[in-house]
Amino acid sequence: MVQAITVVVLTLVSFTVAYLGYSRYLAQFVDLDDERETPAHKYQDGQEYVPSKKPVLLGHHYSSIAGGAPIVGPITATVVWGWVPAFLWVAIGNPLFGSVHDFMALTASMRHEGKSIGYIIGEYVGERGKDMILWFAFLTIILVVAVFALVIALVFNAYPQSATASLVYIALALVFGVYLYQLDLPFLPGTLAFIAAVFAGVWVGVQYPLALVPGEYPAGTIVLLAGSPLPPVLGSVNIATWIPVILVYGFIASVLPVWVLLQPRDFLTSSLLYAGVGGTLLAVIVGTFTGGASQLVIDVPAYAGFWGGALVDTTLPLFPLLFVTIACGTISGFHSLVSSGTTAKQLDKESDARTIGYGGMLGEGLLATVAIVTVAVYAEVPTGGGIGLALPNFASGGGLILNVGFGISEAIAAPFMGLVLVSFLLTSTDTAVRLGRYMVEELVGTPETQVQEVAANRYVNAFLQVAPAYVLVASGRWADLWPLFGGANQTLAALALLVSTIWLANWDDQKQLISTGAPMAFMLVITTTALLYLAFYQNLYQKFIQGNWASGGTTVEMASTGIQIVIALVLIWLALSLAYMGISNIREARGTGAAVADGGEPAETDD
Repeated sequence: MVQAITVVVLTLVSFTVAYLGYSRYLAQFVDLDDERETPAHKYQDGQEYVPSKKPVLLGHHYSSIAGGAPIVGPITATVVWGWVPAFLWVAIGNPLFGSVHDFMALTASMRHEGKSIGYIIGEYVGERGKDMILWFAFLTIILVVAVFALVIALVFNAYPQSATASLVYIALALVFGVYLYQLDLPFLPGTLAFIAAVFAGVWVGVQYPLALVPGEYPAGTIVLLAGSPLPPVLGSVNIATWIPVILVYGFIASVLPVWVLLQPRDFLTSSLLYAGVGGTLLAVIVGTFTGGASQLVIDVPAYAGFWGGALVDTTLPLFPLLFVTIACGTISGFHSLVSSGTTAKQLDKESDARTIGYGGMLGEGLLATVAIVTVAVYAEVPTGGGIGLALPNFASGGGLILNVGFGISEAIAAPFMGLVLVSFLLTSTDTAVRLGRYMVEELVGTPETQVQEVAANRYVNAFLQVAPAYVLVASGRWADLWPLFGGANQTLAALALLVSTIWLANWDDQKQLISTGAPMAFMLVITTTALLYLAFYQNLYQKFIQGNWASGGTTVEMASTGIQIVIALVLIWLALSLAYMGISNIREARGTGAAVADGGEPAETDD
């Protein structure tokens, strides 16, 4: 039997070597220089461009990228194909693929006025390329919002204590924002007080669990509504009712200035992240050497076969779906949107990019490792129950590990780990909607017509994201939604690596392109193959042709499936078109020489 500590130690060794060696090389490769003025200082406006202390910005960036996906994806992959394929893709792929992706996206954006990857590609291949990648990212954002809303609702239903703790945590973040940015009170004392209050919120959640509609909950659960007209999702009306509430939260949070909720909440979230990830990893080590080794044994198959399905009724091909199921934790296109959307606008010094970009992604890999370990030592996945029911095991398994390592009661530890999961999901959900706003605003540019003015309105374009997200998630088909999200997300990662490669090729014709080009090519092949499988086999053939509907082919289910097919095909077309345009530009740049300013910023031209 394999001990959980084996997975933890091997991952720590891999990541430490990568950060000390490869990230240092990349920092020198892109010539990080603190003498250069970052966009946060150059364009400081108190709204989006706000220079931030490295710990605060790391907290925002870390909690935004380390959302629910690096927990959900590895858990899904572990219970479908076994822990070895999931572990290897995280331990090896993260430092060579994902961390490079995040660091290069952040650096490229920083050198282009904090603009998005869409703007950057537009500088080199033209407006058409810019618009195409922005539309690709916008469609991906809708999928992000949909699947995260579903997972949050699922965890709230499984752990009503986490729902209460999340409300407390959001309220504290609002007050913390006023404390820091309006009252300008001392940072350290406030940090200690508010972090302590967040952890106290876990105790409040344990004492006063919260649900929206009646159901089977812990004793003392507060139920707000007598019932709900919404049809069940994943067999629960409570889940179905939480989904629109979460989407409304994402809408409201995304239109507020960053200092009101985003920055203070993400900093507080990072404390949960450090405690949850660091505490669980340490608990595995402590528990192993203090007599708990027998309880910290990996209890899922090492390899469940190419088609998987050892613990659940889901059967999916390992290739290519493993690489898109672990949609974060190894590599994630969503991170390029965070890096070039909010983080680059708040970077205080160029040298901070190494810790925040490369180091932050390694930290997400540790979160993915924790997810693998929690489900591996607590493999109580109901046979035939569907992959969605495996997700609360992060809280259950984490509670078990904290109990073995530190003696913390599972009645407290499990809801705490549930809050850890949900806090990241909430962060990623409204950050995603905010990034979608940025994309629409870039697509519109300076409004010249009434339609453009409406489209650029922050409230309108936020609604245009949450509304289709609700239609997608209302079907409740987890096995369909998650791989589609992963395919879109990982294809976006390939395109972000393409953008970085284009930037490097145009910066200097002596720059090597292997660090970004090789991962880009690998991910592009994997993800387009996965999207084709999902569109034509899993959705079109299995459902519309064979009639294998989960709920008998209801109108909502058919609409959701139709939207998924269209999104997949549009994403494939956009990705291949962008790849062709980008590779053509790289060949031209290497053939004619670069025409950019020192540091990789586009040179001024007369056109």
